[in-house]
Amino acid sequence: MPSESTSQSFDVVLIGAGIMSSTLGTLIKQLEPGWSIGLFENLEEAGLESSSPWNNAGTGHSALCELNYTAAGPDGSVNPAKAIGINEQFQVTRQFLAHLVKNKQVGDPSSFINALPHMSFVIGEDNAKYLKTRYEALKPNTLFNEIEHTEDLDTIKSWTPLVANGRNESEHVAASRVASGTDVDFGSLTRQLTKDLASKGVEVNFGHRVTGIKRDGAGWEVAVRNNASKVKRAVKAKFVFVGAGGGALGLLQQAGIDEIKGFGGFPVSGQFLRCTDDTIINQHHAKVYGQASVGAPPMSVPHLDTRFVDGKRSLMFGPYAGFSTNFLKTSSLLDLPLSIRPHNILPMLAVGKDNLDLTTYLIKEVLKSRSKKDDALREYLPEAVGDQWELITAGQRVQVIKKDAKKGGVLQFGTEVITSADGTISGLLGASPGASTATPIMLDLLGRCFPKQFGGWETKLKDIIPSYGQKLNENPALYAEVRAETDKVLKLA
Repeated sequence: MPSESTSQSFDVVLIGAGIMSSTLGTLIKQLEPGWSIGLFENLEEAGLESSSPWNNAGTGHSALCELNYTAAGPDGSVNPAKAIGINEQFQVTRQFLAHLVKNKQVGDPSSFINALPHMSFVIGEDNAKYLKTRYEALKPNTLFNEIEHTEDLDTIKSWTPLVANGRNESEHVAASRVASGTDVDFGSLTRQLTKDLASKGVEVNFGHRVTGIKRDGAGWEVAVRNNASKVKRAVKAKFVFVGAGGGALGLLQQAGIDEIKGFGGFPVSGQFLRCTDDTIINQHHAKVYGQASVGAPPMSVPHLDTRFVDGKRSLMFGPYAGFSTNFLKTSSLLDLPLSIRPHNILPMLAVGKDNLDLTTYLIKEVLKSRSKKDDALREYLPEAVGDQWELITAGQRVQVIKKDAKKGGVLQFGTEVITSADGTISGLLGASPGASTATPIMLDLLGRCFPKQFGGWETKLKDIIPSYGQKLNENPALYAEVRAETDKVLKLA
């Protein structure tokens, strides 16, 4: 790929070579193959930040096992609506992936997606009661009709031996499982999509840092610097997407759009324990999610994950939350203070005041010794030996802070698409479920930013996403048809 471009103008500029930009670029190339696209990534390869499976994005979030999507209400009841919505989104992503495989835009599906049971596991009578209530709320729904539930330790052992072995039989435990879950290596997928975009004429520039964005008539001027040569240039674009992970907030602030006012970011870092012993790794074949500690952010829900990274099976446990003021794993510690503006300082202060439990939790996590981390591991793996696990640093997650009429500001554990009033620039803030729902998020973005063209794209979109415009949870026959086809194409059956 050329290090410098002779073209200084694009229909679309994508900032960041993660799963969001690569998904959006792929959709645009299918819908408008004649549009020119330039992609600029600060690092030397695609998918190295938030999209990397070692940086927290290594699972197909479909709400099958993630308990934070089905929190108990004050009366103990569980509302399945959020879980259903997230699962609906992942079904769209699955169909998009199947389309890519059929079109040979990506390689063998096992290089980025593999079948893997999703399981929730809890300890204690109250938690077991909650999990049973959750199971009963989800089971009647089409998208969750395969869910199983047990409080029998022998059954749990048959599902996931490492979690049951060595456990006190008097301990009250419960588990729910969906055997048809998946594991997704979004790093591998992103690299394959980016390679395909380059083959279709997209100008892909690695090692290029975007240093500024400003209005240029009806479009935008994007300032770019080549990290190696230090050469700077100005690139013009009719439309800009800021898919730069934690770096998106600062770039949208530079763009000066009104819609970013009042938004701030709260960075949360993390670590995982990664198993180094293949005999242990090969005994576990599931994603096992537990419950977050009081005051912990949803991204800190403990989970014992089998993952397939670059084709190799691995096992990791965590995350252990921490705090650092940089917004990206590779960026500056000044990111947080430099993100403060007159329009977002009050929401940020309000969030600080209202989230003292989170602050306390993070302080405890930062001070937690390795032996304490091993103790947390043994809650899920009673026979775990610390020497068989290495501590690795995960990615940064910048949680969204936004204005709130009543509280002044709220901390939002999700994703937020920020789009200018004229639809010429858009960016994504936030984290989970993020990568797993990239396709529906980008489809929604296209509808918001290109309303005049969108109607003409719907026939093509129905070719890409057979269930487009319909809710699979409300249509069992269509779900069965779509599920059978995607399982076949993605080799998940």
